[in-house]
Amino acid sequence: MKTLFNYSNYGNDLKITRKDANFCSGSGDMGENVKQVMSKPYIKKQLTNINPEKLIKELREYGAWDDTELTNHPENLKRWVWISCCDISERL
Repeated sequence: MKTLFNYSNYGNDLKITRKDANFCSGSGDMGENVKQVMSKPYIKKQLTNINPEKLIKELREYGAWDDTELTNHPENLKRWVWISCCDISERL
């Protein structure tokens, strides 16, 4: 099993397998796929270490969510897993 990294400007790095990255990447609603991957112990553990304020800074740079949306940490984690998976898949 090959593990790949998505590197963050704010220390929100995620280590994700190629299989999981491909499963969650793509346009459109990938919410259910992201939820499944987020429930895996190796992802859950990493997500507990993500600083909510740093994650908001990271996601703000994408310009896709307003300040009100970015106050929802559980949703931000989903966004970050999806973005990370897309970034990894695009690099493959």
